[in-house]
Amino acid sequence: MISIAVTGACGRMGSNIIKTILEQKDMNIVAAIETPNTPLEGKDIGEVIGIGEIGIEINGAEKLQNILKRKNPDVLVDFTIANAAVKTIKTAAECDVNLVVGTTGFSNKQISEITDSIKKNQISAVIAPNMAVGVNVFFKVLKDLANILVDYDVEIIESHHRHKKDAPSGTAVKASEIIAQQFNRNIEEVGVYGRKGIVGERTSEEIGIHAIRGGDIVGDHMVLFAGDGERLEIIHRASSRQAFVNGVIKGIRYVINTDKGRIYDMGDVLGLK
Repeated sequence: MISIAVTGACGRMGSNIIKTILEQKDMNIVAAIETPNTPLEGKDIGEVIGIGEIGIEINGAEKLQNILKRKNPDVLVDFTIANAAVKTIKTAAECDVNLVVGTTGFSNKQISEITDSIKKNQISAVIAPNMAVGVNVFFKVLKDLANILVDYDVEIIESHHRHKKDAPSGTAVKASEIIAQQFNRNIEEVGVYGRKGIVGERTSEEIGIHAIRGGDIVGDHMVLFAGDGERLEIIHRASSRQAFVNGVIKGIRYVINTDKGRIYDMGDVLGLK
């Protein structure tokens, strides 16, 4: 039985992850973590997320180290925000707990801190900007196309719900990095994030990345390869967060059977590499 702790337990993703874990025959929830000093402290997570009492109390993140040492989960799943996730990842690593992380918006410095902590403490982690199976097939298709359409203009458009805090999405960033790498370009130098005013003609090197926010859009990503006389559009649309949750379940099963001290992504989990 794989024992699991979930941070952001009452959020949109966290609650769906908990519900799906409880449906698995080989998994169980041992800890539900929320924001520091949460007013939900001590309440049963099952009752809070609408599935009835399951015997697991909600705890604030300030108690995370103590909870991980006491509950000793095999895996911690984190879908929160970048600043909180960095602290959570370091604490989990120090407590010898493997990780599945879908949080986005990490800075390069934070990624370096996360990598160092995972290597130092010799745990395993699956970290991916998007856990959906279809999105990771989308990434592979983009890599293949970018090898062929090297002289086409590329624009990336992503759409999400009004509550999403980071922009562009981690999925759009990952897509831009994949394409830039295949084009032998540095995305830090050629990425253009939205346009306004008299910006001049589009250069042949730039990769456009644009964010749309509104309503309850779960997540849409479109990559446009535009050439002379034609264009090719590659689109992934998520109609439900369950697409991401299903990937999380695969990540949990994968991460406990991998070499320690390494970070994996969904390409590894799905055998797409």
